[in-house]
Amino acid sequence: MAIDVARARAETPGVGHITHFNNAGAGLMPRPVLDAVTQHLQLEAERGGYEANDARLAEKERTYVAIAQLIGAKPQEIALVENATAAWLMAFHAMIRDFKPGDKIITVEAEYATNYISYLKAAKEQGLEIVVAPSDETGAVDTKALENLIDARVKLISITHVPTNGGLVNPAEEIGRIARAAGVLYLLDACQSAGQIPLDVEKIGCDALSVTGRKYLRGPRGTGFLFVREDLIKDLEPPFLDLHAALWTGPETYEIAPTAKRFENWEFYTAGVIGLGVAVDYALDWGMDNIHTRIVGLADHLRTSLSAIPGVTVRDIGTQKCGITSFTKDGMPQLDIKAALAKHDINVSVSGRRSTVLDMDRRGLSEVVRASVHYYNDEAEVARLCEIVENL
Repeated sequence: MAIDVARARAETPGVGHITHFNNAGAGLMPRPVLDAVTQHLQLEAERGGYEANDARLAEKERTYVAIAQLIGAKPQEIALVENATAAWLMAFHAMIRDFKPGDKIITVEAEYATNYISYLKAAKEQGLEIVVAPSDETGAVDTKALENLIDARVKLISITHVPTNGGLVNPAEEIGRIARAAGVLYLLDACQSAGQIPLDVEKIGCDALSVTGRKYLRGPRGTGFLFVREDLIKDLEPPFLDLHAALWTGPETYEIAPTAKRFENWEFYTAGVIGLGVAVDYALDWGMDNIHTRIVGLADHLRTSLSAIPGVTVRDIGTQKCGITSFTKDGMPQLDIKAALAKHDINVSVSGRRSTVLDMDRRGLSEVVRASVHYYNDEAEVARLCEIVENL
């Protein structure tokens, strides 16, 4: 079923104020999500935060169920956290807790800065070795080369599904096959893929997956979730515990929650959690296959249109691409392009070297303009962006 773009735009208040091509930063919330958040905040103001929370327990529980449905998981495999970074860090540090000096982490050239900094910290403090799988001729990770890097010292494969600086989609399922065959833990950063690409954790074969609510899922900021495979949960002790994640059973004893809730903490942004659940249900209502088809088609149209502009170079790599388009224009700092578009009420972002050092250095880039489309964007907005870029 094709996306009804007119309906999507009618249900997105922001499109009346801005042309938003920064969905990889934060998508525009649809009306049902905005209403759910503001209504709960109003309830908190009228009844008190704790009391409002107690009145909306069913809605909070629905969020676990909706997320599980989105990614093909079970509700008990889902932890609700404040952002994707918190989700990823909880999983990563739980996974490497018992690693020994000389144990290896395999990652990729297009890895995100926060993740790589964590690898460097682990290498410094625990003596772990970071192994970077090379990219193939298209720019995606070379899965054959990655497979050949597996040895007895490799304990974790950790990659970013959709890197921050372009349209590349790394082959997550093939990497999952390699990880399963080798008996190696697999952590997937799906921060920029959830909400634009259909995800099935069983098909992917990951042991843990981290996601934010604010990007392509169109949820509120300050929300995210972590998936942890059920039969692994008991073996992973989070780096931090509180009275929500664990039960204090005696003066010298405690019991950690048996589900993925062991990765949560007691303080919840309840309005955001409810809003996240509504956002996921909203995406499910549209259908993830429909969303993906619309986004990929519009992004391809944007790439083709930009490529026709003299002096503009589209910088996306990989065979499979997503809704993110990155580009540069000869003789213009990319921040100047962003500023010029902002004067016309068009939002884009700039991705710099510091966010993905290895990949940017490999390609000789310092920064790129990032224009990320969603299904509520339309072809007229693409044409307007390209016209302005051409006239700069």
